[in-house]
Amino acid sequence: MSADFNIVTFGNESEKDRRSQFVELMRRCPIPDTELLMNLGLFLTPQTLSRILFMDFLYKQIIEVQGIVVEFGCRWGQNVSLFTELRGIYEPFNRLRKIVGFDTFAGFPNVSEKDGSLMVKGGYSVAPDYEKYLEEILRFQEQESPLSHIKKYEVVKGDATVTLDNYLERHPETIIALAYFDLDIYEPTYKCLSKIKNYLTRGSVIGFDELNDQACPGETTALKEVFGLNRYAIKRFPYNSRTSYIIIDD
Repeated sequence: MSADFNIVTFGNESEKDRRSQFVELMRRCPIPDTELLMNLGLFLTPQTLSRILFMDFLYKQIIEVQGIVVEFGCRWGQNVSLFTELRGIYEPFNRLRKIVGFDTFAGFPNVSEKDGSLMVKGGYSVAPDYEKYLEEILRFQEQESPLSHIKKYEVVKGDATVTLDNYLERHPETIIALAYFDLDIYEPTYKCLSKIKNYLTRGSVIGFDELNDQACPGETTALKEVFGLNRYAIKRFPYNSRTSYIIIDD
């Protein structure tokens, strides 16, 4: 595990050393500030790019589906940022396509027996007050697209099993077109899946980060208990081995 934020890693020492060298190379980047944002592709690994392609794939599935995009367990916020950018590409004038990210921003509040031995309380935390930094990022992302005067994103801090109820009470109009689950552990995944069932429509997509992963079995257990494993086809994206998705088709 990383000593900083208690994340589970599977790379060997040579990979860790190589990644450290790559990060140092990025820190020494001589590209001027005026061109840096246009050249971020220089620093993508195949693994990172495959995840970006997966988020693009998921987003394209819902372009004709009414509703918002939610992520449970947004952590550093890369996915909610990507969803904001993808909205700007595919449907820049859709003011109803709100992007909402839920996270404690303090790591796992608790873990259970169903989560295996690698998941620990406080795991996957972030830097202090990170949600404020993420809000700034999303504000800049939104300003790059039309209708930037209408705020179409929200970062919700706290235990999603509680804050989701509050959000839905404040927004009774909610339909969920895409929900992405990266909570890793059983209890919040189970509770949030249960809470969103009545807010899904035919064509809604649910994406998962850790299905069929022995490192964090709680996510699969939660899906099995809420939706079952034989009701919907559980599909994987061919370019990224660990991610999965289902499409609500009845």
